[in-house]
Amino acid sequence: MEKLRIVFMGTPEFAVGILDAILKNNYEIVGVITAADKPAGRGQKIKYSAVKEYALEKNLKLLQPTNLKDENFLAELKSLNANLQIVVAFRMLPKVVWEMPTLGTFNLHASLLPDYRGAAPINWAIINGETRTGVTTFFIDDKIDTGAIILSNELAISPDENAGQLHDRLMNLGSQTVIETLVLIENGKVNTTIQSESSELKTALKLNKDNCKIDWSKPVIQIYNLIRGLSPYPASWCMIKDGEQEWNVKIYEARFQKEQHALEIGKLLVGKKELKIAVADGFIFIGTIQFPGKKKMSISELLNGIHFTENAHAY
Repeated sequence: MEKLRIVFMGTPEFAVGILDAILKNNYEIVGVITAADKPAGRGQKIKYSAVKEYALEKNLKLLQPTNLKDENFLAELKSLNANLQIVVAFRMLPKVVWEMPTLGTFNLHASLLPDYRGAAPINWAIINGETRTGVTTFFIDDKIDTGAIILSNELAISPDENAGQLHDRLMNLGSQTVIETLVLIENGKVNTTIQSESSELKTALKLNKDNCKIDWSKPVIQIYNLIRGLSPYPASWCMIKDGEQEWNVKIYEARFQKEQHALEIGKLLVGKKELKIAVADGFIFIGTIQFPGKKKMSISELLNGIHFTENAHAY
């Protein structure tokens, strides 16, 4: 059995769950690599990545290179004398980095590869109405999420689950899968599977303002899936117009009802404690919404402070 000396690379909360599991299973982490600090929020205060906060708390050796090909960084990485590197939600690595350890570099990806390669696999699985997803470990090669698969494990997506809830369940499944992968590697029992290539593969494109905007002309189930697939982050959005007033709003929670009607698409229908929006084949009932400069609020809170007219509509 080969004693593992691991360098871990990751940035967000998802990666922290995996790093924590590796340490709790008594594996040796000789170094942690995470994103450089950057200013965030209105005050532009310097913000540490979730992985950096955790590494500092656990007193782990920490590197924050801005350039992964920088000679000083490469020399420092080499001096850690790791025989394995693990990557979870970090960034694309140059060959000189992923080739360095004798046992290779593996990545944990939050999808059942080869589907949903890319930046936002958890969100897109829900947005596309999938009923199953999972996690995959694979050895890194020179493309994004294409390397030889070591292990994959799957779980069911419940019909009302949002991206935040699925994120947490996949983090737990990912932790187990990484530990299973480490056991295989240290015992020399890895059998990899080459990923299949097909034009039918679904991708997990980076989320941006355009693909997070609600298109009210879409079927009700697609709108509902978009809302839950982007909640709590980065959140779906749309415009609401009422006379001269116009707001850019974020929608975090909703439910839907399929129903035939003759109403104009996007029309707001306001009850005493409910707000629904007419779409082609039914209605979206808004649960939690955020107006510009305000905190998230329930519809009853919103309707206490704002009165819509008959002409209000979303687009």
